[in-house]
Amino acid sequence: MSQDAAKKAAAEAALKYVEPGEMLGVGTGSTVNFFIEALARSGKEVAAAVSSSEASTARLKAAGIPVEDLNSAGTLSIYVDGADEANHRLQLIKGGGGALTREKIVAAASRRFVCIADASKLVDVLGRFPLPVEVIPMARSYVARELVRLGGIPELRRGFTTDNGNLILDVGGLSIVDPPRLEAEIGLIAGVVTVGLFARRPADVLLLGGPDGVRELTAAP
Repeated sequence: MSQDAAKKAAAEAALKYVEPGEMLGVGTGSTVNFFIEALARSGKEVAAAVSSSEASTARLKAAGIPVEDLNSAGTLSIYVDGADEANHRLQLIKGGGGALTREKIVAAASRRFVCIADASKLVDVLGRFPLPVEVIPMARSYVARELVRLGGIPELRRGFTTDNGNLILDVGGLSIVDPPRLEAEIGLIAGVVTVGLFARRPADVLLLGGPDGVRELTAAP
């Protein structure tokens, strides 16, 4: 099974969590694009979607799915998004597409977070994928020095600006054995907008597409 086929299988499996007539949150990235296509084909009537990026908003509208602002939508039934890495506790690294801040906001506003990915994204220890950190432009150098102090190797994502007008530092060299602690520690650095660790609010369901179909992992109670 190709990587795209695995992503598509995971995306289609997420349809069973979509509640007709409810608001849902939709993330960003290639796997989410498959979900948007599947949702449009499914005929499931949703009240509207809240999007985590301008790119997903455009794709949703093109598919005929109404898009609502989160401030008007209130609490969402589910949030469907991908991940760059996931561990067995359903803690994630996200932000490869640069939409981590809005993704974290929409995830926080949702009753259930359904993460969709291909099976290669599941790891024992997070950190092989460089950890994205969104920063206020004037704080870029200061934040980078603080990340070095924490053992990371930050690199500016050149030629990229987030939908919020900020910069991304991609932090390599980390072996993240305590994701909630590191998420909190980086989040407290002055000038950091968001860190791409989703550990304090992990996924509730992880759908992994692979050669044997879709594997479903759920968070421990």
